[in-house]
Amino acid sequence: MIITISRQFAAGGSEVARRVAARLGWRLVDNELIEQVAEQAGLPREEVAQREERAPGFLERLVRALGRAVPELFPQPAEKVPEPEEAALVRVTERVVADLCAEGNVVVVGRAAPAVLRQLADALHVKVVAPKPFRIRRASERLGVTEREAAKALEDTDAGRARYHRQYYGRDWDDPANYHLVLNTEALGYDGAADLIVRAARSRSSVP
Repeated sequence: MIITISRQFAAGGSEVARRVAARLGWRLVDNELIEQVAEQAGLPREEVAQREERAPGFLERLVRALGRAVPELFPQPAEKVPEPEEAALVRVTERVVADLCAEGNVVVVGRAAPAVLRQLADALHVKVVAPKPFRIRRASERLGVTEREAAKALEDTDAGRARYHRQYYGRDWDDPANYHLVLNTEALGYDGAADLIVRAARSRSSVP
């Protein structure tokens, strides 16, 4: 079985996923995906993690590196790729997600996993949300920025995630019908949200 965790920015999705994986004794796929992409691209993990992949300069470098490492993804040699192609990175991400989830008993965070794994019957798709004021306060504290700056980061990040789902999968990221559970972490707390996910996973399969 696979559990996917989509999350609004600063709603605590990664923390909830960590607790779910720990309680079930499953593998957590979160930053590990960054490491896998960095390995395929031949780039330092820190550079992949700290930079925004959509930034043109970095994206172009990443596409060229991926072209050398995975030439079948490109119709021409990587050195001749004229423009960065986010679509190529989408395909790499899809392949990495599928590979990491192949053995089952995995909790995967983000990366449009509910869309990538939408045909998988043995999956539980969860979205973690919280009211905007709660998320702004949390982001401000975590990032060490003003609440105004945190609000901007929140809006930009969520808009980017919504665009990604819409552009590459024709899905509405905010549509609750795309998930089995939509959980409010301000109301439930991280432990409460994790409890509900674990309970749902156990009810859908033979999870111990």
